[in-house]
Amino acid sequence: MSEKNDSKPQIVNRKAADDLKALGYTQELSRNRGLFHILFTFGLSAPFSTSLVGGGPATIIWGYVVISLVVLCLAISLGEISSRFPTSAGPYYWAHQLAPPKYKILMSWVTGWISLTGNWTIALSVNFGVALFIVAAAGIYHPDWEVVPYQVLLIFWAVTLFTMSVCMFGNTYLPMIDTICAWWTGASIFIILIALSAKAGQGRHSAGFALGHYDGTLSGWPEGFSFFIGLLPPAYTYAAIGMIASMAEEVEEPELQVPRAMVYSVVVALVSGLVFLLPIMFTLPDIPTLLAVPSGQPVPLMFELIMGSPGGGFGLFFLLIGIAVFCAISISTAASRATWAFARDNAIPGSKYWARVHKGLDVPVNALLLSTIIQMLLGLIYLGSTAGFNAFSGVGTICLGVSYVLPVGISLWQGRREISTARYYWGTFGAVANVVAIAWVLFFIVLFCMPAALPVRTNTMNYASVVFAGFMVLSAGWYIIHGRKHYTVIKYPVVRPHAHEPGPGPKHDDGSHRRVT
Repeated sequence: MSEKNDSKPQIVNRKAADDLKALGYTQELSRNRGLFHILFTFGLSAPFSTSLVGGGPATIIWGYVVISLVVLCLAISLGEISSRFPTSAGPYYWAHQLAPPKYKILMSWVTGWISLTGNWTIALSVNFGVALFIVAAAGIYHPDWEVVPYQVLLIFWAVTLFTMSVCMFGNTYLPMIDTICAWWTGASIFIILIALSAKAGQGRHSAGFALGHYDGTLSGWPEGFSFFIGLLPPAYTYAAIGMIASMAEEVEEPELQVPRAMVYSVVVALVSGLVFLLPIMFTLPDIPTLLAVPSGQPVPLMFELIMGSPGGGFGLFFLLIGIAVFCAISISTAASRATWAFARDNAIPGSKYWARVHKGLDVPVNALLLSTIIQMLLGLIYLGSTAGFNAFSGVGTICLGVSYVLPVGISLWQGRREISTARYYWGTFGAVANVVAIAWVLFFIVLFCMPAALPVRTNTMNYASVVFAGFMVLSAGWYIIHGRKHYTVIKYPVVRPHAHEPGPGPKHDDGSHRRVT
């Protein structure tokens, strides 16, 4: 019996390797992850101050619900395509396969560099967010500590090196770490719910306040528009949803597990996010007091005021630091896989070196090192301009969003014919989801290029559009020098079913195929 059970994963993995070969790639990484291990953890508290500025409780609760539902449409859209093309190459491979023959290489190159830029900068922002959390936690006991940029930079470098080390030397244990992350997150939310509800050191608010209080005057924007500014944090929270595709070549049955992970991650985040946010809204301290905190991180002070002591505040905030660290590990792992995949297709300078997989560690070590080094070098910008550095969180969200909607838009333009054979196919609702996803991404690109508050000052200027343009210029230059002659997406002929053939989904009793959602 045990031999039969042991053989099942081998059969599934052999089929996944054959499917990957049909897409043009050789299996190089071990498939040691399941659905549970690739569900992403999202952080809700890092950009909390922007939500307070953007209207307060009403924006925080209802904005989060709205964004979750819209992102669910994006997850469904990406899930359909990833089910049809389950490879770590992700968006740039999808763009290549879906685009008309004349534009395949160009669309793939553009999508790939935008996606890679998004992976690097979003990983940078998450690791840096952990560093800022650590600084804010220290501020609970040392409120007079005047932090200087080089201290933050050193903490950021330490965090980045730590996450890199876990990704490099702990790859075998990452599924177990993902399990611990899930339990830690669930327990943390439950503890925070109980602790805040029990203490309520600043008093308790009515349901009308917690669910409906709106003050749009704090941002400087027109009151109605402030609500949209408050949508920036939840939009950033979900920015990495498509990065799950980077793990496709390490997952069993990726044509189902990857799209399911995308959709389930949003559903889980919606529920857990509301459980986290609602007790905060019912016990929220004075908003101007929270916004006046020198570190720009109001959550530690908020917990301290609600709990009535520095120890209570630190204890709850420590739980969030743990969630942030787990998130940083997941993001860093996915970013390294995206780097490795793009190098495998000869798109990055020195691709042969970055595309190597360390057989002993079963990790694309060189790609992980490249991703880490780029983050650490970009961190130096913080020494010269905090505003310039803060643009990278916006750039990461913009780049990932654009890399998502390019293949989705191409697929929709082509009548969704290519993905109609996918096992995770949503039919007519999938087309509706495509339209909603594209409209949302185009809208938030504009939002992320705008300052969160008016009037604009040197330290509040939003340079996201400038940084985005800079990366695109570099990408265009490398395409002229190298890409147009040497960039190759497919190593050998791809085997695919004809448009009229059903996908590889399970069958009905009569032998006909059915799609799995």
